[in-house]
Amino acid sequence: MPTAAELLTRIHALANPERATSVARFFKTGPGQYSEGDQFLGLTMPQQRALAREYRHLPMPEAEQLVQNPWHECRAVGLIIWTLQYPKAGPAGRQAIYEAYLANRRFVNNWDLVDVTCTHILGAHLLKQDRTPLYDLAAEPCLWSQRMAVVSTLAFIRKGQFADTLALAELLMPHTHDLIHKAVGWMLREVGKRNEDALEEFLADNARQMPRTMLRYAIERLEPAKRRLYMQK
Repeated sequence: MPTAAELLTRIHALANPERATSVARFFKTGPGQYSEGDQFLGLTMPQQRALAREYRHLPMPEAEQLVQNPWHECRAVGLIIWTLQYPKAGPAGRQAIYEAYLANRRFVNNWDLVDVTCTHILGAHLLKQDRTPLYDLAAEPCLWSQRMAVVSTLAFIRKGQFADTLALAELLMPHTHDLIHKAVGWMLREVGKRNEDALEEFLADNARQMPRTMLRYAIERLEPAKRRLYMQK
């Protein structure tokens, strides 16, 4: 039976201190930055995904040890394992992973950890359920919970369901952080890829109030003339 200790040894063996230094700068780990104090080993995402696939049968409590680890890549591997386990688990197993993800959300504390995992667990779990938990996350005073709320709706968008994305976009529109502006704009762009009319109806009501970064992301796939018109607004 695979163990967390064994996997942690494998992860640390791939550490790349030089890359870790540059990655730490990229993810804003300095004083006062959004990821202050986070620690990186320097693994690439392909390395992390490969280890997660190899250890996809790691028992859930063992994976949780990785999710709670102080090293960023260890948390990432543990979370990716949960995303691999979720679709193959039965109803009770999926509920357990969903609940564990929410219970450990303070460890899902950077945009890459959120973006790689929340759609496959939170979004997938709430596809056929009440979506109030996403609005609860959006209301939390935590940047990462708020980003989870809107990025999780990608699971709905892929099924042609846009209402929650648009509602959360309105709720988060006054947010001051560009990581939320980018996430909301990204999800609006995804809506537009599938239904341009739905996106333009939202923009007709909200483009003037949207932060510029959010708007720029949202209209990225529209034809140039339309993009210019919206940016002029």
